[in-house]
Amino acid sequence: MSLRDINLLREYRSYKNNVVKEFYIPTLKSAKLYQRAVGFFTSEALIEISKGISGLMQNDGKIELIVSPILSREDIEAIEAGYNQRKIVSDAMLREFHEPDSELAKERLSWMSYLIRIGRLEIKVAFTKSNSQLSMYHEKMGIITDINGDKIAFAGSMNETANAFFNNYESFDVYCSWNLYENNRVNDKEKAFFNIWNNEEKKLEVMEFPEAVKKELLKYSTENIRTELDADLENQNIENKCKVKFGINKDIDLYDYQIDAINQWEEQEYRGIFDMATGTGKTFTGLGAASWLFRKRKRLAVIIVCPYQHLVEQWVEDIVRFGFDPIIGYSTSMQKNWKERLKDAVIDFDLQLEDVICFVTTNATFSSDFVKNQVQKLGKDTLIIVDEAHNFGAYKLGKSLNPNIEYRLALSATLERHGDDEGTKLLYNYFGKKCIEYGLERAIKEDKLTPYYYYPIVVHLSEDELQEYMNLSYKISKCCGMSNNVDSISEAAKSLLIKRARIVAGAIYKIKALKEVMKSYKNDNQMLIYCGATKPYSAGKEWDASEQSDERQIVLISKMLGAELGMKVRHFTSNENSMEREHIKDQFAKADPYQALVAIKCLDEGVNIPSIKTAFILASSTNPKEYIQRRGRVLRKYPGKEYAKIYDFITLPRNLDEVDAFENNKSEISLVKKEMERMGEFGRISKNPEDTDRLLKEIKNVYGLNLLNIEEEPDYEL
Repeated sequence: MSLRDINLLREYRSYKNNVVKEFYIPTLKSAKLYQRAVGFFTSEALIEISKGISGLMQNDGKIELIVSPILSREDIEAIEAGYNQRKIVSDAMLREFHEPDSELAKERLSWMSYLIRIGRLEIKVAFTKSNSQLSMYHEKMGIITDINGDKIAFAGSMNETANAFFNNYESFDVYCSWNLYENNRVNDKEKAFFNIWNNEEKKLEVMEFPEAVKKELLKYSTENIRTELDADLENQNIENKCKVKFGINKDIDLYDYQIDAINQWEEQEYRGIFDMATGTGKTFTGLGAASWLFRKRKRLAVIIVCPYQHLVEQWVEDIVRFGFDPIIGYSTSMQKNWKERLKDAVIDFDLQLEDVICFVTTNATFSSDFVKNQVQKLGKDTLIIVDEAHNFGAYKLGKSLNPNIEYRLALSATLERHGDDEGTKLLYNYFGKKCIEYGLERAIKEDKLTPYYYYPIVVHLSEDELQEYMNLSYKISKCCGMSNNVDSISEAAKSLLIKRARIVAGAIYKIKALKEVMKSYKNDNQMLIYCGATKPYSAGKEWDASEQSDERQIVLISKMLGAELGMKVRHFTSNENSMEREHIKDQFAKADPYQALVAIKCLDEGVNIPSIKTAFILASSTNPKEYIQRRGRVLRKYPGKEYAKIYDFITLPRNLDEVDAFENNKSEISLVKKEMERMGEFGRISKNPEDTDRLLKEIKNVYGLNLLNIEEEPDYEL
């Protein structure tokens, strides 16, 4: 029988089709070649793939399989750091190789082992190097070729695991080469598979199946192959479903503080806030909470919302370790049909054909009308997890939080919104109380983050900068009146605040001060120079404070470091695409050829560069949310990194020798106070707090300050 003789459907859906019985068994009986990209590698996946291949075996057919390793965050960081990629991938795949749980499963695994031994099953391993970091390959497709050369191609969300075949909502479309209107689609899939198989696909890296994994698999090889194993499957009904696995994998260990947070969240009726420092495991704690809730309720729709696309991909890597293959929704998602998948999954969840669905998306996509309409249909058995939840205190994003969602979890290192009491109140009203406060000090003490030395470097505004700063402050006071809430002031006032903030961020004397400090570091490596999104102010010239001029300070600093100090530096900004960023991070970690990255905003965007040992922060933020996040990202653990160093360029209105305590106005004092608050926070838990204490005391005495009695002005962060 050929493929043309089979009555093929255009689409198979797991809730109404037994895909093994109705699709794989009949098509593979006709097959000579079975080419499959299956998603994630596990021993259970190999067992599932074996279902239906008895006909292929009898035809002396061949299988070509592309799989993706389930890499942990530590695996990815080690590969990026230049450690042996093949060994890390091999070890990751061995972690997913489990002893079969039945004699039948063991026999099926022996099939696959036998086919490898005789050269009729070949496996290759693929993973992506895009979306801001090395990640796992999600695409699922297949091509089956029969003895006559006819072909069918199929693509969709089918994943070769037991829960994908039966319990999770899955679907795929089928195209036939003999159909005039579908032939091009078959050719496209065949070409795509060919390119991946031969490592010719851009943004993908493909390697041979690791010998250590092959050796483990070959232990099950036997000459006694019973080819009638599929006979039982032909009589199996779709109702014979196996249980979904959505839970904590055996290779995932949650710390006591993470378990305590989940328990407290349960006490608060599954609403609350995980206030955890950057790098302390917010993602795992959030997924652990979702797993626990599903175990309790047996039915759950999980919506995970992240600010950026690359953070979505980071979440996906952890989500799959908890036993689930999520719907990934944003404008450039690799899942091109994510909208259709989400619509169908919501319908099936509503009809109770599905017990669990997981949708991960960006803030922007979550607040779209399409997604809001789908969320509205989900009903009460829904959990929303919002990463970097402080963003949802903004009016527009806050409106997208559905009040009908029963279970709620906010993740943030800094939930309180600077200068926005109303936005902060909105967050607490929606998510509830904090379940845990796990700050930087505790994280460092418990060895979850790296200890650090803190060196504040005082600079002051030039005469022209100070004059413009005071002029802008006067205009701001006229626009703002008594309000210090940025969200409640006019657009004109916001524009003035941005201009004033850029003067501080781009203070010209910072470059001179940086040069003096860098003379001691010009032979070091793994350094980050974090610039302000601005250019220095120049009196008497038209000064453009818009985003189009963001590069000026970074260019001046790069020239100084390269031309004057002879250092090898590289820009790291939003102008570099994800592939370039990964390449730069890899070279930076090896200190070859770059000693330092000169960056804008990367510490605010969730970009992980754990190899940073020394940071020079010129982008002086007065917003606790900003500077706490920036510090936390510098303190991520990394092999051989015993401590970090942070140089913080403190901007004061004027030189301390020129300060007259009786003539300082409100705007000057307000800036001094904000800079001192950041110094105090950074210095307090550093390994050298006495250095900061001495400087704080000097500034306080010079300005004659009582910080408690200083009225704050509105401010704006770049």
